Amino acid sequence: MGVGRPREFDADQALDSALEVFWRQGYEGTSLSDLTEAMGIAKPSLYSVFGNKEELFLKALDRYAARRSDLSCNALNEPTSRRAVERMLLAFAGVGEEEGSPKGCLMVQGALVCSEASESIRKELCARRSESEAALGRRMAEWKEAGDLPPEADPADLARYVMSVAQGLAVQAASGASAGDLRRVVSMTLRTWPPV
Repeated sequence: MGVGRPREFDADQALDSALEVFWRQGYEGTSLSDLTEAMGIAKPSLYSVFGNKEELFLKALDRYAARRSDLSCNALNEPTSRRAVERMLLAFAGVGEEEGSPKGCLMVQGALVCSEASESIRKELCARRSESEAALGRRMAEWKEAGDLPPEADPADLARYVMSVAQGLAVQAASGASAGDLRRVVSMTLRTWPPV
């Protein structure tokens, strides 16, 4: 049996390219041709290195989550809930992102249009968003215990509210809303934040 030809592309760069295509076009809006063109590889290479489209999407999603977790984790480390919520919402809105980078959130964009054929992807994205909401809810409970939120505040409800606004901001950002408009929505949200 002969030795195969060495891989002639950087798998990390190819995955980054796939991530950007999925982020801009969503899971279903992205074809294999879109992926191979952006990644600069042929279909056989895509399949041998990354698996099928679903497996590639999950790998891209893991890469995206690892990058974005810095923003979320840093936000959750804020001493006050108000400051954390502001940072999270601005991150979901893509305010401060590099010019030309996709706007919004891959975990929201990826699931906006999913048919029955992509049910496993929709469920995966829902599960990941639920995990994020649960982590925020746990942190809200800590802030409440520390006296940063009023005694009547419900941590789970606050987390659900913040994630709903964040996901709406992500959709607006992906639809072309200006940074100024998105900042104003964040400011309006913070004006209603529970006072201590």
